[in-house]
Amino acid sequence: MARSAGGATRGASDRSSVGVKEVDLATAPLIAAAMGAEGDLVATRIARGCHCFGAWLGDELAGYGWLSTKTEWIGELELEITPGRGGGYIWNCFTLPPQRRRGVLSALLEGITARARTEGLTRLWIGSVAIPAEKAFGRSGFKPALVFSSVGIAGFHWIRVGPAPDADPSLVGDARMVLGLVGQPQRLGPTLRLSRPRRH
Repeated sequence: MARSAGGATRGASDRSSVGVKEVDLATAPLIAAAMGAEGDLVATRIARGCHCFGAWLGDELAGYGWLSTKTEWIGELELEITPGRGGGYIWNCFTLPPQRRRGVLSALLEGITARARTEGLTRLWIGSVAIPAEKAFGRSGFKPALVFSSVGIAGFHWIRVGPAPDADPSLVGDARMVLGLVGQPQRLGPTLRLSRPRRH
């Protein structure tokens, strides 16, 4: 999914109690704890230039998400995304279980988008494998570009890529380019290749 970083905010009143702030040295350990087994990746990601944002309900961490402007690995799809000049990729967004259904993800997306706008980013990309999250993405102004089917089979990774229903053809083309190899768009249709899992 993609959106312009300058899109209008909708439904902000539902999320007014959620504060979104970029993670700093003082709050990074809280994100690491919330990420559990992947908590050790926080320092590595920040060191390579990723921005982490926490969503807060009062003094309590309610969720987090990441923003990158450089190439990142999409673990669920085993593909790289390169947002390109003026682009960013929002990823690894998570609402802590006790805080779900309180507008945390929507507030987090708006907070990250606002920061992206101040950084001069004009297009943001995001992906989802969860239907509830997709509803929040749509409310935040993201438009579907591509749909994926993906499964691991005995050391292989099978993926099918196609345009989202009613997607703008130019958006589909742009999405294929940010997911493709240098100068070559992401192939549509099915592909089977050796699995390449990464910790990122």
